[in-house]
Amino acid sequence: MNEQAANAKTVTRLLFRLLPVQILLASVNSVNGIVSSYFASNYVGVEAMSAVGLYSPIGMLITSVNAILVGGSVILSGEYMGKNQRDKLQGVFSLNLTVTSLIAAIFTLILLTAGLFDLTGFLTEDRAVRQLLDRYLIGQAIGVLPLMLGGSFSSFLSLENRGKRTLTASIVYIAVNVLLNLLFVGLLHLEALGLALASSLGLWVFLGVQIQYYLSGRSFLRVRTGALVWRECGEIFRIGVPGALSNLYQTARGLIVNRLLVVFVGSVGISAFAAANNLLTVVWSIPIGMLAVSRMLISVSVGEEDRQTLADVMRVMFRRFLPLQGLVSACIILCSVPLTRIFFRDPSEPVYMMTVWGLRILPLCMPLSIIYMHFVCYGQASGKHALVHLLSFLDGVGCVAGFTALLIRSLGVNSVYIANVLNGVVTTLVIIAYAWMKKKRLPRNMDELMVIPDDFGAPPSERMDLSVRSTEEVVRVAEQVQRFCLERGVDSRRAYLAGLSMEEMAGNIVDHGFTKDRKPHSVDVRVVHKGDDVILRIKDDCVPFDPVERQKLAEGGEIGKNIGIRLIFKIARALQYQNILGLNVLTIRI
Repeated sequence: MNEQAANAKTVTRLLFRLLPVQILLASVNSVNGIVSSYFASNYVGVEAMSAVGLYSPIGMLITSVNAILVGGSVILSGEYMGKNQRDKLQGVFSLNLTVTSLIAAIFTLILLTAGLFDLTGFLTEDRAVRQLLDRYLIGQAIGVLPLMLGGSFSSFLSLENRGKRTLTASIVYIAVNVLLNLLFVGLLHLEALGLALASSLGLWVFLGVQIQYYLSGRSFLRVRTGALVWRECGEIFRIGVPGALSNLYQTARGLIVNRLLVVFVGSVGISAFAAANNLLTVVWSIPIGMLAVSRMLISVSVGEEDRQTLADVMRVMFRRFLPLQGLVSACIILCSVPLTRIFFRDPSEPVYMMTVWGLRILPLCMPLSIIYMHFVCYGQASGKHALVHLLSFLDGVGCVAGFTALLIRSLGVNSVYIANVLNGVVTTLVIIAYAWMKKKRLPRNMDELMVIPDDFGAPPSERMDLSVRSTEEVVRVAEQVQRFCLERGVDSRRAYLAGLSMEEMAGNIVDHGFTKDRKPHSVDVRVVHKGDDVILRIKDDCVPFDPVERQKLAEGGEIGKNIGIRLIFKIARALQYQNILGLNVLTIRI
């Protein structure tokens, strides 16, 4: 239990170290929505807010397609990282950027055509709103390419442990977006066109800050046309579509809900829903950021067949992420009135109280959405396609649109808000029911709730997990590794060499890695007896250290230096090193 707790603690530290950057990244588009809504409601009028709301499903469609490409590529890249297949990793990176650029060009052409030739009649019959929407589409078209490529680069920068660059790009984008809105909307009075141009040009700046790292030549991932494997497109879409189906369904949901609001409430209902929704998109960046860091670790764990870490990610979600999101949601509910005044200041207007109730009800669905998103991501990575499709349909269309249609006659716009909460309840119950159906009983632990296959990874009888936190523990753990090998029937020579390898490498990490800073560290060791192999996996969260590169340097150096590394390379059948999400991962086969 102590070793499991140590692994869970390492996972928790890693997730929370990556979380701030991912939340800020997820909030980029959210801040864009709030800034646009603020300038629309205060500088243009309620009709402009309606135009922003009507564009929302279109933006969701673009985001959905991008989510397919990013989600499929990141999960596939994580699996290749877990398997140390670097050439395939480069191929996925190159393929993602190529396909993303092509699809972005298609969306750009569609938006420009619709805006220039007034093809938006299917969205609204209000002539004033329609004219604003046409101009809004033209401005948004300019930002499609940087929006989609920015999402890809952000995820790949995280895989390269360069999240700070994305953080910088996000801050710069927010500042540029606000300044351009003041210029285009506040001073030049470009109205809807100015709203869209400000965000689009800001996205180009966002992309420019990110791409500079890849142009500098310092990145591990590089575009290589020779590495393109077009058949991998099918794999990216196969993996990415289930997880992004919810977004695709949400596009349809947005169109349905907007139509219901127009018929039963009027354009004021769309304005209220758009205001509440756009404000809450910033808060939604928290669960989206939580999912982003979990998705990276889930995909790597699936590639490594690391059962313990896979379950620990979900434990962190339940024990840390859910309470944190619950606290944030409570704060939003308490501040619903002052937040509403950002957009609407007259309490006598119907749109005012409609927005207040949106900010009181919608936050309740956010903690439940974290459960849904994590299980969709896990199902996506582990091939549970039936569960992913079912959850995506329920979340995207079935529950929200269905409950809204049932309740809107009696509850008006509040039906949309309540439907979102009921959606979270239903999807959570479906996750439990799925595990119950597969296990023939209510799930009693995390493995059963996740329905992890019995043959996934090495069974407990064939593996041992240990942690090293001090120099004194190195020798003890080395003895435990040797004893484990002997008990599994491994010959005494290889059992001794396995213990020696662990002692040399873990001792090196403790002596040098632990002393580089004042942060608490641990070395997580896993020894697996699989077939005729003894496999040691040594993982730590210290500064990056590649023993493979160090060994190359040692070959031409003094004989008395780097003796431990030289010895391990003579002992091991194979040795692989990776730095995954800021963790050093060394795999040794004896």
